[in-house]
Amino acid sequence: MKFQLITVTATLFAGAAMAQKPYTLNGKIQGLNNAYVYLSYALDGKYQTDSALAKNGSFTFKGQLAEPTMARMYADKQAAMMQQEAALGFFMEPGTMTVSGNKTAFSKLKVTGSATQKEQEQLEAQKAPVMGGLKPVSDEYNKLNSQYIAMHKAKAGEVELEAFKSKMTVVKDKMDPFYEQLEKIDIDYVKKHPASYVSAQLLRWRVSSIPLEEGEALYAAMPANIQASADGRDIRKELDGLKMGSPGSVAHVFAKKDINGEPLSLADFKGKYVLVDFWASWCVPCRKGNPHLKSLYAKYKEKGFEIIGISDDDRNDAAWKKAVNADGIGIWKHVLRGLDMEKRMANQPNPDDISDYYGIHSLPTKILIDPNGMIIGRYGGGGENDEAMDKKLASIFGNI
Repeated sequence: MKFQLITVTATLFAGAAMAQKPYTLNGKIQGLNNAYVYLSYALDGKYQTDSALAKNGSFTFKGQLAEPTMARMYADKQAAMMQQEAALGFFMEPGTMTVSGNKTAFSKLKVTGSATQKEQEQLEAQKAPVMGGLKPVSDEYNKLNSQYIAMHKAKAGEVELEAFKSKMTVVKDKMDPFYEQLEKIDIDYVKKHPASYVSAQLLRWRVSSIPLEEGEALYAAMPANIQASADGRDIRKELDGLKMGSPGSVAHVFAKKDINGEPLSLADFKGKYVLVDFWASWCVPCRKGNPHLKSLYAKYKEKGFEIIGISDDDRNDAAWKKAVNADGIGIWKHVLRGLDMEKRMANQPNPDDISDYYGIHSLPTKILIDPNGMIIGRYGGGGENDEAMDKKLASIFGNI
């Protein structure tokens, strides 16, 4: 009886959280006369865009929302796609809200009437010093990236392009400490504010890069209405995916044609320790890690160790094969992940996509499978680092 009461109460609570309520968003933007304003946001799991005509800078949006949701507002579609400053990102929620400011600083428009947006602004204030330090480095990298694109279009030589890419990597590495600080701020916020929709969105985007146990604990601390929200449901889906590719789970047995057109199945490797390496030809950290993988392979191959490379290069077969040859990693097996962008964009299931069975959301990620087909290690997105991988392999093969 007690179990039934708890179940019914939780169900009613989750259902109440999904009830639609009206919202009104009134705007007054100086300099925006007789022009359309666009409002994009998710509704019932689908992304939609509404428009309103601004007369002498004034406009109104009205609709229904089930919960606070992140939205984007802009007046120039093309500029909003290319420039972060041309759009305003904010949390809208049921009730009456206002947005005001000048069209010349669209990203800095002021939103009032949304308690969730106020929480978001408090978080952004915490991040401001870090973002200030990151900006000049990020600007430098973006400038180099534009130069690289121009060089590529001009058909610069491969040696020249690779040298320039290395230069970009040096700058990119300078950004890592700032990103680590931002991640720490985000995770600390989630821990301190488990009942916030801001926390739900933060965890939605961070969960695939933190250990599974930590993600589960952060999710469990969230109240039922947050877990039942759109972001909460996505978090649960991400956690379930990570669980499939984490220690303690049975490894999904995939079968593909390998890089040479020969059949390959994970089942063929039963009785051996297999490191499944998720990578791509365009992934700089993946390529930088290949020499180390080669050393591990040489060290443990005769003791029953194998590597299978799973590449994200489904749409660029030539680049995949070229990278394998250039890095000298054809010494182990390689297959493509089975990526289908049409199905992914349409949010349709793709049983051929190996990455989905292992909860892969960032590269490189490596999965260690024991001779019985059980996952015993995850290194990279949502797992441990390469140092932990080295120690694990040493502990396994040191006794063989």
